[in-house]
Amino acid sequence: MTEPRTTIRDVARRAGVSRAAVSLAFNGKPGVSEATRARILDVARAMGWEPNLSARALNRRETGTIGLAICRPARQLGLEPFYMEFISGIESVLGERSGALLLRLVRDVAEEAELQRHWWRSGQVAGSVLVDLRRDDPRVPALGALGLPAVAVAHPSLTGPFTALWTDDGAAVTEAVRYLAALGHRTIARVGGSAELGHSAIRRDAFARATAELGLDGGRQTDTDFSGADGARATRSLLAGPARPTAIMYDNDLMAVAGLSVAGEMGLRVPEDVSLLAWDDSQLCRLTRPTLSAMSHDVHAFGAEVARTLFEVLATGRAASRQVPTPVLTPRASTAPPG
Repeated sequence: MTEPRTTIRDVARRAGVSRAAVSLAFNGKPGVSEATRARILDVARAMGWEPNLSARALNRRETGTIGLAICRPARQLGLEPFYMEFISGIESVLGERSGALLLRLVRDVAEEAELQRHWWRSGQVAGSVLVDLRRDDPRVPALGALGLPAVAVAHPSLTGPFTALWTDDGAAVTEAVRYLAALGHRTIARVGGSAELGHSAIRRDAFARATAELGLDGGRQTDTDFSGADGARATRSLLAGPARPTAIMYDNDLMAVAGLSVAGEMGLRVPEDVSLLAWDDSQLCRLTRPTLSAMSHDVHAFGAEVARTLFEVLATGRAASRQVPTPVLTPRASTAPPG
């Protein structure tokens, strides 16, 4: 059940004034005293009303402004190839439809839930794209109750009532582990993202199953914040440990590039001493020496498909959840049989 929207009539009744007085107060027009205006706005805020919900706000919805909140530090987001490609894909569709993207960086999911609530109630967005969902993510029930039109970039087991678009990360991880094992690697490690993220958990579980099924040693995994610095730290710890892996998989390209730098710093050759495998296959993977093997998928096309699906939701009220193409292995010079 969606959360009932507060109306001008509700605010007028609670404040003990006419609907005309509420409209004047909300729109900053003369006709009510400052004391009455302040009282009306206080009542409206207490009732969860956003004063910007007006004809101008409705016009913004018609133009197709969509919201996207990402929980990343600003400096890190600027370096992370995935989101730059993903946003460019969204923008390619918005450009065709004269729409706009409202992008904000947030500290945590609680801040995002409040931000999305404000965007929707104030009419700043027609709908939103939800990313980096957790298991039992509090955003799902909170935003579902609002009736917010949204598309969630996550496996449907995580997205509740929202239309889901996702890649089969479990199958991609399994393919990568089998490829490295076929090259002869027996000790493979994974440098993953945040443990609380749903897609990280899916990859973690798939990695553990694949290494166990192949009888590989250990299957060590470490969690990070996706930054190059944290990827370097994790790589350094793995390569300096007593059971050094002969191959390492990374959850994004930025960490794989950092890992390549750490291997050189420690006097190890790639791929002779350690093979490295990235995820997403941005331009970074083809600019390094040696070039990085990667799990490749078209992130720009993924972003465009998410935007098109959201517009379908806005036009018809619903859209089918569906899986987009799974990342596929692209072998390059950074992987080889262990020396």
